[in-house]
Amino acid sequence: MPTISMFYGILIKMFFRDIDKHKTPHIHAEYQGATAVYSIPDGELLAGKIPPQKQKIVIAWIEIHKDDLIADWSLAVNGKTPFKIKGLDQ
Repeated sequence: MPTISMFYGILIKMFFRDIDKHKTPHIHAEYQGATAVYSIPDGELLAGKIPPQKQKIVIAWIEIHKDDLIADWSLAVNGKTPFKIKGLDQ
């Protein structure tokens, strides 16, 4: 699972061909050993948990980069490496 972004200690990852468990396009956010899964289209929490202040940052980042994330999702589900996306602290 490649890391596509990193900001404020949060790692954003996207699995290759990850459509079995969560049918909707999504990303995995990791922070200090905790993991949460978010829907790309609406930023909805699908699974897991990270601290509330980090969750707000991730949801804002998803909204800002929605088009890039959808493009990366298309690559990932077709077995291709998604592109890196800028974090909020860059």
